[in-house]
Amino acid sequence: MARLWDVPVHDSTRVRDARVAAEEAAALAGLDERRTAAAALVASELATNLLKHAGGGQLLVDLVAPATVGEGRDGHDVVQIAAVDHGPGMADVAAALRDGFSTADSLGAGLGTCVRLADDFGLHSAPGRGTVALARIGTTPAGAGRAAGAADGAQRCTARAGGVNIPFAGASYSGDTWAWVRAGDRLTLMLADGLGHGPQAAHASTAAAQVLGQSAHLSPAELLRRLDTGLRGTRGAAVALAQLDADTGRLTFAGIGNIGARLREGDTWRHLLSRPGIVGVHRPTTLPETRLPWGPDRLLVLHSDGLPSRWVPPSDPGLLLADPAVVAAVTVRDAGSAARPVRDDTAVAVLAPNPPEGP
Repeated sequence: MARLWDVPVHDSTRVRDARVAAEEAAALAGLDERRTAAAALVASELATNLLKHAGGGQLLVDLVAPATVGEGRDGHDVVQIAAVDHGPGMADVAAALRDGFSTADSLGAGLGTCVRLADDFGLHSAPGRGTVALARIGTTPAGAGRAAGAADGAQRCTARAGGVNIPFAGASYSGDTWAWVRAGDRLTLMLADGLGHGPQAAHASTAAAQVLGQSAHLSPAELLRRLDTGLRGTRGAAVALAQLDADTGRLTFAGIGNIGARLREGDTWRHLLSRPGIVGVHRPTTLPETRLPWGPDRLLVLHSDGLPSRWVPPSDPGLLLADPAVVAAVTVRDAGSAARPVRDDTAVAVLAPNPPEGP
């Protein structure tokens, strides 16, 4: 089971808690002393910014796979630090990212230093709605292993994935898990929600991630059958799978249980439906797959039932170019508020097109 850190930042004492969480995550990820110090500084600066600019917020620390994966990649060796708030937002995001931009009594490092220290950094801010700042620090150089694409020079169809996972009531483990792996031109994103919450739910969803890592070559329907066998003896899980075939430019979706899935197609959003059941406990006899074209205007959001059922998809077209984990965090932020806490583990995973490459 992967450890999670959910640090509510409402006073200055929590800045230390944020730093300690980043150091603990770095130790589990096997980062060296230099990268551990970088993670600690980024967490401290983001926590300080929550206090100074938003009156507080939430800092989430997790161990995740990079936003792009190489062949067979299923490890969790990157420290992801996300700061989420419902504050006033930023009027000038570009200025906030410049070196030397800070406020009195802050660390003085600024978000510009966070950008330099992190392997990946993303920021989204909306006036009146709040801000999401997200950094990943690991042993993998930024941009390494760009996601699945046709190796024979044919038209590429590439994607990135990312997500956030928030444990219920500040627990150290979540019953939800998201993961993704690549096998040749097939890239598969999974979100699993172990029945209930707590250690037993986490055990079920972790088992699902392990099966995925061993079966990345299978289609979503075949994977669900393999998962049903692999989760026997656990309390079971709801599971959704989205597989991108970079050679054909086709997205295939299949799911069992209460995992939400919405696909952005241009300016509209489409619901993708799963079959009723519980993987590992009660699998339906037939497992139909939904096949859809994938392209630069697509965006797929998978989420567990910790997200309110009537959440509104993000409307900012700029999010198509944002880090997918930032999109996931914005989705969580906009679906809730400090006055409406979640009542279960909450995970959101996003599959997004790669941004256009520069000249």
